Amino acid sequence: MGARFAGKVVLVTGGGSGIGRATARAFAAEGATVVVAGRDEQRLASAVGEIGGDASAVTVDVTDSGDVARMVETVVARHGRLDVAFNNAGILGSPAPVADLDEDGFGAVLDTNVTGTWLCLKHEVAHMRVHGGGAIVNMASNIGAHGRLPNMAAYAASKAAVSALTRTAARDHIGDGVRINAVSPGATDTDMSRRPGETDADRAARLKDAIPLGRVGATAEVAAAVLWLASDEAAFTVGHDLVVDGGATA
Repeated sequence: MGARFAGKVVLVTGGGSGIGRATARAFAAEGATVVVAGRDEQRLASAVGEIGGDASAVTVDVTDSGDVARMVETVVARHGRLDVAFNNAGILGSPAPVADLDEDGFGAVLDTNVTGTWLCLKHEVAHMRVHGGGAIVNMASNIGAHGRLPNMAAYAASKAAVSALTRTAARDHIGDGVRINAVSPGATDTDMSRRPGETDADRAARLKDAIPLGRVGATAEVAAAVLWLASDEAAFTVGHDLVVDGGATA
């Protein structure tokens, strides 16, 4: 077990399940004090129980600027600082062809995935740039800036925007000592990657030939990429979008 994040305070949005939960667990295993954030109190409580130690939770709606500001203020009030953030909160939305997309549904995906990421960046950077800097990793996707799937326009548009936002924010704030990058997973062992009624075996068979590596990714593998981008080992990596998809968009 390493200790790359010993003494660091880490915030993980969407930390109650999936990649967020796995990443929060990985940060804690490497010495960090972790705060998981999200809307579902029950999932957050379960994540805190699994992580153990001094992990804690805070509820947040990332589409609400005041709520995001409160989230950051709560972390700092509890622990005196915020060193690392993983902006992972997001939604998939309802897949449909472009002409058939529901307007409210399209807006909800962009509000959460793009505006939510921007609001988190806004308030995290506001703290970090006057308190010694920090590292931020945003959750993008291989669907969007890197690849396409039919019926996924809202999600693809939102994640391509997150990738572009990351690169712009990285240039804007590296002079403030805040290093910003993104990670873009492909099909990963989460509920999101399964179709309705699909089993893990069904998913594995469907995706075997679509991914050069021949399998879906593990949440721990995506977490490892996030931790590297946030670590001092990646200190010269700024504005990068690291694709972790088994070679699907290679």
